[in-house]
Amino acid sequence: MEGGPPVSELRDRPAVLRITEVGEEILRRTCRPATEEDFGSERLARLIDDMFATMYVADGCGLAANQVDVDLRLFVYDCTDEDGVRHVGHVLNPVVEEQEPGRRLAEDAEGCLSVPGANTQLARPARAVVHGVDQYGEPVTIEGAGYFARCLQHETDHLNGGLYLDRLSARDRKRMMKQTADRREKVFAERAAKAAKLG
Repeated sequence: MEGGPPVSELRDRPAVLRITEVGEEILRRTCRPATEEDFGSERLARLIDDMFATMYVADGCGLAANQVDVDLRLFVYDCTDEDGVRHVGHVLNPVVEEQEPGRRLAEDAEGCLSVPGANTQLARPARAVVHGVDQYGEPVTIEGAGYFARCLQHETDHLNGGLYLDRLSARDRKRMMKQTADRREKVFAERAAKAAKLG
């Protein structure tokens, strides 16, 4: 999901990974759950660091593992909520808590790093609660409101093989694909320039 902090806030010099694009098969697959073999591993820690770096370079506020071509139920986030509070972290095996009928919806602009350069207004529940585990397998619950709630839902959708485009009408999906076709080269050039600053 788009909308992250500047590259200067990176903790170290991890790798910037290639972001998968709409049309690639891995984005349409339900990702595999993390297991005991993953928890606490150096491989997982490195992947999380690399995903944060990739997200920041792409000006994102959330990034799912299948967006960097990794089949794993994991996403990272750095996003503010409706009160301007910043939330930074990761979650594995996320599940969005079921909501009662009649929940309040919020309409806001939504885009996706895998649909570069395109965004549109989309209504989603204004609050979200996600249950999952951290990189060590410890249970976590993340509650979000406003744009952070949107981010949590958007990234969990990715891990279930979904895109925000699926929530749009056929006409709006076509418009998004036209936007990304027109803007993707500029977006890629911007990402490359920011990646170069990392050395």
